[in-house]
Amino acid sequence: MGLVTEVILPLALAFIMFALGLGLTFDDFVRVAKQPRDFLVGAVSQIVLLPLVAFALVSVWPLEPELALGVMIIAAAPGGVTSNILTAFARGDVALSISLTAVISLLCVLTIPLIVVFAYGQFMSGAVGEDISVAKTAVSVFVIVTVPALLGMIVRRFAEKFALGFEPIARKVSTALFVLVLAGAIYAERANIVDYFARAGLVTLVLNVAMMALAFWLARLFATGLRQRIAISIECGLQNGTLAIAVGTLLFGGGAVLVPAATYSLIMFGTALVFIAFLRRHLPIDGQCGAEPVG
Repeated sequence: MGLVTEVILPLALAFIMFALGLGLTFDDFVRVAKQPRDFLVGAVSQIVLLPLVAFALVSVWPLEPELALGVMIIAAAPGGVTSNILTAFARGDVALSISLTAVISLLCVLTIPLIVVFAYGQFMSGAVGEDISVAKTAVSVFVIVTVPALLGMIVRRFAEKFALGFEPIARKVSTALFVLVLAGAIYAERANIVDYFARAGLVTLVLNVAMMALAFWLARLFATGLRQRIAISIECGLQNGTLAIAVGTLLFGGGAVLVPAATYSLIMFGTALVFIAFLRRHLPIDGQCGAEPVG
């Protein structure tokens, strides 16, 4: 188990983030300055509102401390690369989705340590230990998340032909690694998974649906159009489950703390597909994603 948690899992996450970086250009970050209103709505929803909603839920929900901590970990994770694909399928603003994924994935080196250490102090009934200090958590996240993503961007910048050719392969490998990590987390807790799902499945479902609805409503008030609302809602609904599982494993040794990340990762695809089916059936978005924003 030590080999898996200390070597294989960090390497899998690092590769996934490297693949994310291959798909990014510096224009994705420049776009934030050109589209600040939509980006800020999405960023506030993801970085501030999502953890607050999660904290409110676990504060009133009868959960074991480890499960409550696990819910906060998945809420602290940034959006996953799958959100970009599903945003395109939903005919949302893909450029905005990519910008949110890119920037928030880099910012998580700051946000994850703060949220996780705060949650540990709130729910684990003890002082925050030296091993899970904000600084040490930030270093861990920086090494396995930020550095690989930046390397991917550098490769894209200076070896664009290679990056464009390798990126589709890297995305497929990333998907396979995500499935393997998720399956491994479930397998490790196979004796308890039905019980854990019974105890944490509903709260993660409520968090997922509530957050997508709140983000869509907030974007309706402040974002520029319908396609932007779709991108923001999906970005806030699909989290980086691999990162959440890695954080729970590396910092807390796995166990029940991983369960919310596993249940959320399974649930979020189902709710996102239902959301997309509703959008494609009922809302006026053209097939080329070129419709004018709907106020």
